[in-house]
Amino acid sequence: MEHHIVIAMDGTSASGKSTNAKLIARSLGYVYVDTGAMYRTLAWYCLKKKVDVDDHKAVASLCRRWKTELKCIEGELRHVRLLVDDYYPEKEVRTAETSAAVAAVAAVPKVRDWMKKAQRQCIQFGNLVMEGRDIGTNIFPETDFKFYLDANLAERTARRQAEGVDENLAARDERDSQRAAAPLMIPLGAVMVNNSGQTAEQTSGYILGIVRQRLKEREDARLVAQQKPRW
Repeated sequence: MEHHIVIAMDGTSASGKSTNAKLIARSLGYVYVDTGAMYRTLAWYCLKKKVDVDDHKAVASLCRRWKTELKCIEGELRHVRLLVDDYYPEKEVRTAETSAAVAAVAAVPKVRDWMKKAQRQCIQFGNLVMEGRDIGTNIFPETDFKFYLDANLAERTARRQAEGVDENLAARDERDSQRAAAPLMIPLGAVMVNNSGQTAEQTSGYILGIVRQRLKEREDARLVAQQKPRW
Protein backbone atom coordinates (compact mmCIF):
# COMPACT_ATOMS: atom_id res chain seq x y z
CA MET A 1 0.00 0.00 0.00
CA GLU A 2 3.01 2.36 0.31
CA HIS A 3 3.59 2.49 -3.43
CA HIS A 4 0.39 1.22 -5.06
CA ILE A 5 -3.21 2.41 -5.02
CA VAL A 6 -6.22 0.18 -4.39
CA ILE A 7 -9.70 1.30 -5.41
CA ALA A 8 -12.12 -0.81 -3.38
CA MET A 9 -15.47 -1.45 -5.06
CA ASP A 10 -17.88 -3.13 -2.65
CA GLY A 11 -21.62 -3.52 -2.85
CA THR A 12 -24.69 -5.66 -3.18
CA SER A 13 -25.36 -8.22 -5.90
CA ALA A 14 -26.13 -6.71 -9.34
CA SER A 15 -25.19 -3.24 -8.14
CA GLY A 16 -22.83 -2.79 -11.10
CA LYS A 17 -19.56 -3.56 -9.32
CA SER A 18 -18.04 -5.62 -12.13
CA THR A 19 -19.06 -3.37 -15.01
CA ASN A 20 -17.95 -0.19 -13.30
CA ALA A 21 -14.75 -1.66 -11.87
CA LYS A 22 -13.70 -2.73 -15.38
CA LEU A 23 -14.51 0.69 -16.86
CA ILE A 24 -12.52 2.42 -14.12
CA ALA A 25 -9.57 0.04 -14.43
CA ARG A 26 -9.44 0.62 -18.20
CA SER A 27 -9.65 4.40 -17.81
CA LEU A 28 -6.83 4.56 -15.26
CA GLY A 29 -4.69 1.74 -16.63
CA TYR A 30 -5.02 -0.14 -13.34
CA VAL A 31 -5.26 -3.91 -12.83
CA TYR A 32 -8.78 -5.30 -12.37
CA VAL A 33 -9.39 -7.94 -9.69
CA ASP A 34 -12.67 -9.87 -9.43
CA THR A 35 -12.56 -11.41 -5.95
CA GLY A 36 -15.89 -13.15 -6.53
CA ALA A 37 -14.28 -15.19 -9.30
CA MET A 38 -11.74 -16.46 -6.77
CA TYR A 39 -14.49 -17.81 -4.55
CA ARG A 40 -16.19 -19.28 -7.60
CA THR A 41 -12.95 -21.02 -8.51
CA LEU A 42 -12.81 -22.71 -5.13
CA ALA A 43 -16.50 -23.65 -5.37
CA TRP A 44 -15.84 -25.23 -8.78
CA TYR A 45 -12.82 -27.08 -7.41
CA CYS A 46 -14.88 -28.45 -4.49
CA LEU A 47 -17.45 -29.79 -6.94
CA LYS A 48 -14.71 -31.23 -9.13
CA LYS A 49 -13.17 -33.02 -6.14
CA LYS A 50 -16.63 -34.06 -4.88
CA VAL A 51 -16.24 -32.17 -1.61
CA ASP A 52 -19.50 -31.31 0.17
CA VAL A 53 -19.61 -27.49 0.10
CA ASP A 54 -21.72 -27.52 3.29
CA ASP A 55 -18.94 -29.35 5.16
CA HIS A 56 -16.85 -26.44 6.40
CA LYS A 57 -13.96 -28.60 7.60
CA ALA A 58 -13.70 -30.42 4.27
CA VAL A 59 -13.84 -27.17 2.29
CA ALA A 60 -11.22 -25.55 4.52
CA SER A 61 -8.99 -28.60 4.20
CA LEU A 62 -9.19 -28.52 0.41
CA CYS A 63 -8.47 -24.79 0.39
CA ARG A 64 -5.28 -25.39 2.38
CA ARG A 65 -4.09 -28.07 -0.04
CA TRP A 66 -4.98 -26.86 -3.54
CA LYS A 67 -2.13 -25.68 -5.78
CA THR A 68 -2.83 -22.17 -6.99
CA GLU A 69 -1.07 -19.26 -8.66
CA LEU A 70 -2.02 -15.64 -9.15
CA LYS A 71 -1.37 -14.46 -12.69
CA CYS A 72 -1.80 -11.02 -14.25
CA ILE A 73 -3.22 -11.28 -17.76
CA GLU A 74 -2.10 -8.49 -20.07
CA GLY A 75 -4.40 -6.91 -22.64
CA GLU A 76 -6.85 -4.06 -23.08
CA LEU A 77 -8.01 -4.82 -19.56
CA ARG A 78 -5.21 -6.08 -17.34
CA HIS A 79 -6.73 -8.49 -14.85
CA VAL A 80 -5.76 -11.08 -12.26
CA ARG A 81 -6.70 -14.73 -12.46
CA LEU A 82 -6.42 -17.43 -9.83
CA LEU A 83 -5.08 -20.53 -11.57
CA VAL A 84 -5.54 -24.01 -10.13
CA ASP A 85 -2.99 -26.58 -11.25
CA ASP A 86 -2.02 -24.08 -14.01
CA TYR A 87 -5.63 -23.94 -15.24
CA TYR A 88 -8.25 -21.21 -15.11
CA PRO A 89 -11.84 -22.53 -15.26
CA GLU A 90 -13.24 -19.50 -17.05
CA LYS A 91 -16.48 -21.13 -18.23
CA GLU A 92 -16.88 -23.56 -15.35
CA VAL A 93 -17.02 -20.85 -12.68
CA ARG A 94 -20.09 -19.31 -14.35
CA THR A 95 -22.25 -22.43 -14.45
CA ALA A 96 -25.47 -22.66 -12.45
CA GLU A 97 -23.97 -25.48 -10.38
CA THR A 98 -20.99 -23.39 -9.34
CA SER A 99 -23.18 -20.36 -8.67
CA ALA A 100 -25.34 -22.43 -6.33
CA ALA A 101 -22.28 -23.61 -4.38
CA VAL A 102 -20.31 -20.40 -4.02
CA ALA A 103 -22.29 -18.87 -1.14
CA ALA A 104 -21.63 -21.90 1.08
CA VAL A 105 -17.93 -21.88 0.25
CA ALA A 106 -17.59 -18.13 0.84
CA ALA A 107 -19.11 -18.45 4.31
CA VAL A 108 -16.26 -20.66 5.60
CA PRO A 109 -14.03 -18.54 7.90
CA LYS A 110 -10.83 -20.42 6.99
CA VAL A 111 -11.59 -19.87 3.31
CA ARG A 112 -11.98 -16.14 3.85
CA ASP A 113 -8.66 -16.07 5.73
CA TRP A 114 -6.98 -17.81 2.78
CA MET A 115 -8.65 -15.49 0.28
CA LYS A 116 -7.61 -12.41 2.23
CA LYS A 117 -3.95 -13.40 1.97
CA ALA A 118 -4.26 -14.21 -1.73
CA GLN A 119 -6.17 -11.04 -2.56
CA ARG A 120 -3.71 -8.81 -0.72
CA GLN A 121 -0.93 -10.41 -2.75
CA CYS A 122 -2.51 -8.95 -5.91
CA ILE A 123 -0.81 -5.67 -5.03
CA GLN A 124 2.36 -7.15 -6.53
CA PHE A 125 0.87 -6.41 -9.97
CA GLY A 126 0.52 -2.65 -9.40
CA ASN A 127 -2.39 -0.27 -8.85
CA LEU A 128 -5.66 -2.16 -8.46
CA VAL A 129 -9.40 -1.77 -8.92
CA MET A 130 -10.71 -4.60 -6.76
CA GLU A 131 -14.37 -5.51 -6.55
CA GLY A 132 -16.15 -7.70 -4.04
CA ARG A 133 -18.08 -7.57 -0.80
CA ASP A 134 -15.39 -7.00 1.82
CA ILE A 135 -12.58 -5.14 0.06
CA GLY A 136 -12.85 -1.89 2.01
CA THR A 137 -13.72 -3.59 5.29
CA ASN A 138 -11.44 -6.63 5.32
CA ILE A 139 -8.98 -6.92 2.42
CA PHE A 140 -7.65 -3.36 2.07
CA PRO A 141 -9.29 -1.37 4.89
CA GLU A 142 -6.35 1.08 4.81
CA THR A 143 -7.07 2.36 1.29
CA ASP A 144 -8.29 5.93 0.84
CA PHE A 145 -10.36 4.94 -2.20
CA LYS A 146 -13.48 3.11 -1.00
CA PHE A 147 -16.79 2.95 -2.83
CA TYR A 148 -19.99 1.12 -1.94
CA LEU A 149 -22.39 0.51 -4.84
CA ASP A 150 -26.09 -0.21 -4.52
CA ALA A 151 -29.35 0.14 -6.44
CA ASN A 152 -32.97 -0.53 -5.63
CA LEU A 153 -34.00 -4.18 -5.46
CA ALA A 154 -36.31 -4.04 -8.49
CA GLU A 155 -33.58 -2.66 -10.73
CA ARG A 156 -30.97 -5.12 -9.48
CA THR A 157 -33.38 -7.99 -10.05
CA ALA A 158 -34.06 -6.76 -13.59
CA ARG A 159 -30.31 -6.63 -14.28
CA ARG A 160 -29.90 -10.23 -13.18
CA GLN A 161 -32.85 -11.34 -15.27
CA ALA A 162 -31.37 -9.58 -18.31
CA GLU A 163 -28.31 -11.80 -17.80
CA GLY A 164 -30.56 -14.84 -17.82
CA VAL A 165 -30.20 -15.41 -14.07
CA ASP A 166 -33.19 -15.83 -11.76
CA GLU A 167 -31.88 -15.10 -8.25
CA ASN A 168 -33.52 -14.04 -5.00
CA LEU A 169 -31.36 -11.00 -4.36
CA ALA A 170 -33.09 -10.04 -1.12
CA ALA A 171 -32.18 -13.45 0.32
CA ARG A 172 -28.63 -13.11 -1.02
CA ASP A 173 -28.26 -9.68 0.58
CA GLU A 174 -29.43 -11.10 3.90
CA ARG A 175 -27.00 -14.04 3.74
CA ASP A 176 -24.09 -11.80 2.83
CA SER A 177 -24.81 -9.23 5.56
CA GLN A 178 -25.40 -11.84 8.28
CA ARG A 179 -22.37 -13.98 7.43
CA ALA A 180 -20.15 -14.48 10.47
CA ALA A 181 -16.91 -14.12 8.50
CA ALA A 182 -16.35 -10.71 6.84
CA PRO A 183 -20.04 -9.83 6.33
CA LEU A 184 -21.19 -7.40 3.67
CA MET A 185 -21.25 -3.93 5.20
CA ILE A 186 -20.51 -0.35 4.21
CA PRO A 187 -16.78 0.32 4.75
CA LEU A 188 -15.78 3.15 7.05
CA GLY A 189 -15.17 6.23 4.94
CA ALA A 190 -16.67 4.76 1.76
CA VAL A 191 -18.45 6.90 -0.81
CA MET A 192 -22.00 5.61 -1.22
CA VAL A 193 -23.07 5.28 -4.85
CA ASN A 194 -26.71 4.46 -5.57
CA ASN A 195 -26.82 3.96 -9.32
CA SER A 196 -30.53 3.29 -9.72
CA GLY A 197 -31.55 4.68 -13.12
CA GLN A 198 -27.97 5.40 -14.14
CA THR A 199 -25.93 4.04 -17.02
CA ALA A 200 -22.59 2.39 -16.27
CA GLU A 201 -20.85 5.32 -17.95
CA GLN A 202 -22.58 7.78 -15.61
CA THR A 203 -21.68 5.77 -12.53
CA SER A 204 -18.07 5.14 -13.50
CA GLY A 205 -17.68 8.78 -14.56
CA TYR A 206 -18.84 9.93 -11.13
CA ILE A 207 -16.43 7.58 -9.35
CA LEU A 208 -13.54 8.50 -11.67
CA GLY A 209 -14.10 12.18 -10.90
CA ILE A 210 -13.69 11.51 -7.17
CA VAL A 211 -10.66 9.27 -7.68
CA ARG A 212 -8.86 11.77 -9.92
CA GLN A 213 -9.55 14.62 -7.52
CA ARG A 214 -8.13 12.65 -4.60
CA LEU A 215 -5.10 11.62 -6.64
CA LYS A 216 -4.49 15.26 -7.49
CA GLU A 217 -4.79 16.28 -3.85
CA ARG A 218 -2.37 13.53 -2.87
CA GLU A 219 0.15 14.65 -5.49
CA ASP A 220 -0.23 18.31 -4.47
CA ALA A 221 0.44 17.38 -0.84
CA ARG A 222 3.51 15.41 -1.87
CA LEU A 223 4.92 18.33 -3.82
CA VAL A 224 4.30 20.72 -0.92
CA ALA A 225 6.05 18.33 1.45
CA GLN A 226 9.07 18.20 -0.88
CA GLN A 227 9.35 21.97 -0.96
CA LYS A 228 9.41 22.39 2.82
CA PRO A 229 12.92 23.24 4.07
CA ARG A 230 14.58 20.66 6.27
CA TRP A 231 16.58 22.15 9.08
